[in-house]
Amino acid sequence: MRRLDEQEIRDIANGSAILGTGGGGDPYLGTLATLEAVTKHGAPQLMDPEELSDDSLVAFPFIVGAPVPGVEKFPFGNELAQALRTLEDQLGRKVDAVMSAEIGGANSMIPMSLAVRVGIPVVDGDLIGRAFPEIQLTTLTLHGIHASPFALADEHGNGVVLNVIDNFWAERIARAVAIEFGAVCVGVAYPISGKQVKVATLHRTVSFAGRIGKALREAKAAKKNPLDAVLAAADGVEVFRGKIIDVERRTQRGWAVGEAVIAGSDRFTNRVARVRFQNENLVLMVDGEVVASVPDLITILEADTGAAITTENLRYGFRVAVIGIACQPIWRTEAGLALAGPQHWGYEVKYVPIEQGAGAA
Repeated sequence: MRRLDEQEIRDIANGSAILGTGGGGDPYLGTLATLEAVTKHGAPQLMDPEELSDDSLVAFPFIVGAPVPGVEKFPFGNELAQALRTLEDQLGRKVDAVMSAEIGGANSMIPMSLAVRVGIPVVDGDLIGRAFPEIQLTTLTLHGIHASPFALADEHGNGVVLNVIDNFWAERIARAVAIEFGAVCVGVAYPISGKQVKVATLHRTVSFAGRIGKALREAKAAKKNPLDAVLAAADGVEVFRGKIIDVERRTQRGWAVGEAVIAGSDRFTNRVARVRFQNENLVLMVDGEVVASVPDLITILEADTGAAITTENLRYGFRVAVIGIACQPIWRTEAGLALAGPQHWGYEVKYVPIEQGAGAA
């Protein structure tokens, strides 16, 4: 177990934004909220999953809903602690540690902000290895572990506890609650034991995000190419480059849904890419053909700085690089692809690993 300093927190946030594939909430706002909590309550403690006792209780706090209203509502206040206490009341015991539900933007910061408020550690890992827009899309679902009891809270003091028959119903009902709470709220779900953490979650992904963020920062300081540094640290590939010429985005059923159109430049001149998203980037189409898709990671970066651009911040005129990163191996299994592969999102295309498809082009 170690305490994270301010620079490490910023590195984790920036690396998480890259792994978050455009989703997970604004990392800048998440960082500010976390650093404010750290100033008041002290530095967060990051512990390795193997340090957990088998009978310890771990829960997963995160933002539920669309990222655009999240910029305005900024759900990092007392509602986080309220949702945790509501879950503890339901379970009849205290939560011993929290862990990221996903590696992505603000959702990587939420556990730290909550942990320092209530005086418990953060476990180094998550449930996806990237960000996904639906609650059931986790490694715990693949292991048959329930999301409920699932506590949600808003900034007004409203709270709800869900006890549902499966994780697909958790997504449906939590999404409806989030819409009534103003299209975004916080939730704490998937209470599991330390033993379950060790066998059913992804380990040390927070540290991985921190290494990517550190590589980006050090490249900028040394006046080296930041994009090259990101690709090396994340073992990624550049799959497109150009200028955003159109963004279509709408809030639909608690998601930010739409696409960004990119006119190619450099080796992609005279080609056009479309990145379609549902909170997170789902598919990359070049000249009408799908060349990269979920569950692999598709991230849009500022071409000059290497910083990730979340879907709510995509704008006309941005010069960008689109990169691909291989997903965690569990998502390439038959069960993983059935749960979160292209067909789940309505794309009737065969999944091709990024390193064999767009990455090999």
